[in-house]
Amino acid sequence: MDVVTFGETMVLFTPESTGMMRYAHTYSRKFGGSETNFAIGLARLGHSVGWISRVGNDELGKAMLSFVRGEGVDTSCVRLDPEAPTGIYFKEIRKANDVKVYYYRKGSAASRMTPTDLNETYISKARYLFVSGITPALSETCCDTVFEAIRMAKRNGLTVVFDPNLRKKLWPEVSARKTLLEIAAQSDIILPGVSEGTFLFGDTDPAKLGQHFLELGAKIVVLKLGEQGAHYFTPEENRHVPGFRVEQMVDPVGAGDGFAAGFISGLLDGLSLQEAVKRANAVGAIVTMVNGDVEGLPERSDLKRFVEAPDEEVIR
Repeated sequence: MDVVTFGETMVLFTPESTGMMRYAHTYSRKFGGSETNFAIGLARLGHSVGWISRVGNDELGKAMLSFVRGEGVDTSCVRLDPEAPTGIYFKEIRKANDVKVYYYRKGSAASRMTPTDLNETYISKARYLFVSGITPALSETCCDTVFEAIRMAKRNGLTVVFDPNLRKKLWPEVSARKTLLEIAAQSDIILPGVSEGTFLFGDTDPAKLGQHFLELGAKIVVLKLGEQGAHYFTPEENRHVPGFRVEQMVDPVGAGDGFAAGFISGLLDGLSLQEAVKRANAVGAIVTMVNGDVEGLPERSDLKRFVEAPDEEVIR
């Protein structure tokens, strides 16, 4: 297996109409969650990936499992919880590039994850462990699960990849900062956004933020800069990689997960850091052009066409 990840995925309801959700009468049902967005992104690019979680033993949970399996992600370590529901959330698209998300996840099955949900033998078969900063915010037991997964990964020689994925509404800022820094200090690759770096260190200068993360012990830091692309840092070098122009941004949710999938895909394919970040930028840009968390994630043929677009499509 190439990659294993774990965390909560929820049922997503999106109004069929744009504007304020109070006037919506019909909704489409989809699924979304940082870790499965990432996992599906990798699977579409031809990589093997597994997802560990809990979902409710309800119709929505079963539908979710069927969907994620159908996208090529291994779900053999996902547990059905008979005592808690599958989490849900709503995405309100008021107009293009004006998206609001409302979560109803308190007490969900995934928030009840514990270290006993982890299978070390299963994890040991992977090359990378992907950790999101959302999971430790869900509950104390979820936080314990994150650190136990990292310990398992370290014991078995996996590369730990961390996307801070800061969600301030989920926990107090003091706790968030402390925990995210602790996870970052145990990670090999860190994929923060500038706002997350500023939250953790107080700096806004990308060069300083990259250095701060390296000083925690990371081997690679890739700082996401939105439409301007990304800047990667290692102890030996750092370089800005331009982003891709998007004609119309429809839905930015999930772009960071696509970015992470593109980057790890590049590493799995043996690309240079510069080329891996370029792939990450491309996948992130493609995702923003489609409504939905995973609907825009490209297959290799889609990615190839996009990356080979004329040079003027690149933001310098």
